[in-house]
Amino acid sequence: MLRMKILASVVPLAVAAVFARAELLPGPRPCIDVGGATMQIASVPWQAQLHVSFTDDPGLATVRVQIADSADAADFTVIDDIDDAEAGACESNAVPQLIGISSEPTATGPVIYLTHDGPFDYRVYVQSKTFSVRDAAALIVSARGPRHLDAASLAPDPNFPRRIMAELTSR
Repeated sequence: MLRMKILASVVPLAVAAVFARAELLPGPRPCIDVGGATMQIASVPWQAQLHVSFTDDPGLATVRVQIADSADAADFTVIDDIDDAEAGACESNAVPQLIGISSEPTATGPVIYLTHDGPFDYRVYVQSKTFSVRDAAALIVSARGPRHLDAASLAPDPNFPRRIMAELTSR
């Protein structure tokens, strides 16, 4: 009888520990290292320090991200189909800033609109087995911060490159 009571008290604690950690078997999560700061998509939204959301309505968006047709046309490029990718490129001693992708917009987080044409704040190109276009958009907006378009200048200035160089890995 005592064993059943001990088992009954240990099982809920074990379940709570798994949920607190938020993952039973950790899988790869998109991650970038920008200027010594590591940013990573959170496995669960409540762990994230920054939340972004996506919309299908361009009027609700605070940031517009264009899906580029080529790596040369993009501000942020993700290509990870090489066999000898540097292991641990995103690992550092610092705790990564976790980015959560929310299903509903928040009052403080950017709302991202993905587009293939029209005005944009950032351009992304993704050719990846582990990164989605949404992951790349969430990471670049989180790394660079939301920008708002000027009505007079919808095209990027060719004299000022806005490319981000980042080492990519999946954790």
